[in-house]
Order: sequence, then C-alpha cells, then structure tokens
Amino acid sequence: MNYDDYIQKKLSIMKSSNPILKENAFEESRIIDKPMTIEGTLNKTFLLTLILVVSGVLSLPYQKTPFLLIASSIIGLVLGLITTFKKDWSPITAPLYAIAEGVLITGISLIFEAKYPGIPLQASLCTISVLFMMLFTYRTGLIKVNDKFRSGLFVATAAIGLVYLVSFALSFFGIRMPFIHESGLIGIGFSLVVIGVAALNLLLDFDFIENASASGRVPKYMEWYGAFGLIVTLIWLYIEFLRLLSKLRDRR
Repeated sequence: MNYDDYIQKKLSIMKSSNPILKENAFEESRIIDKPMTIEGTLNKTFLLTLILVVSGVLSLPYQKTPFLLIASSIIGLVLGLITTFKKDWSPITAPLYAIAEGVLITGISLIFEAKYPGIPLQASLCTISVLFMMLFTYRTGLIKVNDKFRSGLFVATAAIGLVYLVSFALSFFGIRMPFIHESGLIGIGFSLVVIGVAALNLLLDFDFIENASASGRVPKYMEWYGAFGLIVTLIWLYIEFLRLLSKLRDRR
C-alpha cells in the first residue's frame, strides 16, 4: 500500500466527536492548487482567537444592553451552522463567527465576574493550560487516538449534548434538571466529566487536522474550517470551566 492509499484509508475511518470536524468535511474536497497545512491551520486558529478577544474587548462598553447577549448568541449559532454546511465560505464566516462569539463570551464572563470575582481569568488560564497539555499529550503519544478511542468519545460527547438539550428544553417549562447544575458532589463530578470529554476532543481535532493536512488533497480554505472547529472546542471548554469554578465557589 503506497502513502496516498494509506492516507485515504485513514481519512475514511477517522471520526471526530467534534461535530464540526467530521470526516466527510474533508472528503468532500479534492485538491488542487494549494493544500491545507497544519501550520496554516494553527495560524488561522491564532487569528480567530485574536479576533474573538478583540471583539470582546470592543464590546465592553455596550455589554449592559441585554439585547447584545441575545443577538450575539443567535448570530453565532447561525454563522456556526452556515460554516458547518458551507465549508468553502469558512474564510468569511469563521472570522464573523469569532466576532459574534467574542461578544457573547465577554457577556457571559461579565455575568460570572459579577457574582464570582476572578473566575473568568481562572477559567481562561485553565483553558490555555488544558490546550497545551493536550497538545503535549498528542505529540508525545501518551494517549493513542485510535478507532476505539474515537468511537467512545463520540458516544460520550453525544450523551453530554443530549443531557444539555433536555435541560434546555425543560427550562422552558420552569423545570431545572436536578444535581448537574448544583454545587453538590454530583454537580461538580458532572462538570469534571464534561471538561474531561471536551479536553479529549482536542486530541481528536489535532489528529484529524494532522491527517487531513498530510493527505495533500484538502484545499487551502479548509484551514479556516479546521481552525473554526478548534475554536468551537475551546469555547466549550472555557464555558465548562466557568461552570465548574462557580460550583466550587458556591461550596465555600
């Protein structure tokens, strides 16, 4: 089996539990002129992160307007869906998504800061630490990213998504799902599990981007799409750290 055949086989069996970075996202594209690279994807991830932070800072004077939080969440959701289904639009929609999420994350962070001073900074440091820890883990091969690992993590991520979806639906009827949102041991344990799953998703994302880039058959614009997927995971991780730290603060 030659190298190209090996890469195509790898791409055909890879599954990412991050719904943004599914195998068919890359299989739909065939190259071409300039291929996707790891370096390019990392550069665009850094750029999206910078856009997110700058947009959040610029939105600070307007964060007292409740409409801004609602509007940014809706716009972010719409842009996320558009990017997912129209991957070739990602050079435009991914930066716009980062702008909307920067406004949204800033608003959420200010809400937590008002009630739990210092937590947003702690959550940011925890997220950055986990990112580098997972990158080190991936590069050193401490955790093997194989088919069984991918399948298990996909199921775990889907289960968490289902729990949050049910909890969101119940909230419309004034029902609060017990335990998982509280500061008891079950609630803290649940947050730790979710953070663990979110962190492990980074391993799948690294592996997926590396193999897709190695194939040399993925177009350059998919670097924006890959960066978008990583940003989605990092935002998820940051929000989960906010939830965990707030629960720990409530126990004091």
